[in-house]
Parts: sequence; structure tokens; C-alpha cells
Amino acid sequence: MSPVRRCSRTACGRPAVATLTYVYADSTAVLGPLATYAEPHCYDLCSEHSERLTAPRGWEVVRLAVDTGPVRPSGDDLEALANAVREAARPQERTRRGGRDIDPLEVARRGHLRVLRSPE
Repeated sequence: MSPVRRCSRTACGRPAVATLTYVYADSTAVLGPLATYAEPHCYDLCSEHSERLTAPRGWEVVRLAVDTGPVRPSGDDLEALANAVREAARPQERTRRGGRDIDPLEVARRGHLRVLRSPE
């Protein structure tokens, strides 16, 4: 499966840049930036099809700002990733009781479920 989402229009293989959603109760078509996840009742459109979009008679089209430039990670994204890696690499305190590791935040256990104390 390709990591790039394609336009939902038949026979169009261009990359999607916008997502179209219908609000039937308000007779409105909303065209906005490409959604984070592909939704079953939304349509991903390429730049050409999103520019040529028309709605049925009596319907309103709401066009939200669509950024067609390439998405680049920000410094905040990189810092968040580095912090997550540091946190995952940090050894956790564990004690042994009855032959198994016990998390210090664990308050109680029932089967596979655990009750944890807030870390703060």
C-alpha cells in the first residue's frame, strides 16, 4: 500500500491535498486541508479536483485554507521525538514480589488489569 493518499475521483492517481466532507443536515460541503486519517465518509481530492469542486444546487461550499506546500517537521516535532526516545530508554523502577516485577505506580491488580497511581 502506498504511503501517499490518492485522489478519490475515479481514474485520478494524483496525490490528495484536501479532504471533502458533506454536512447533510446543513446542505453544506466542507473542503479543507487533508485529514490526518482517511475517513470512510470523506473524500480526498487532488489540487485540480479541489479547485473545480461544485456542490449541488441549494448547497453551500465552505472552503477552508488548504496549504499545498510540502509538510516539513518543525523543531518542536524533533524535540518531542527526542524526549520520547529518552523517556523510553530510561530504566523504570521495579521491585519483585512473588516472582514477578511490580511497577511502583501499581496500586492493585485483577487478572490482566492494573490500577495505577498518578505519577505526579
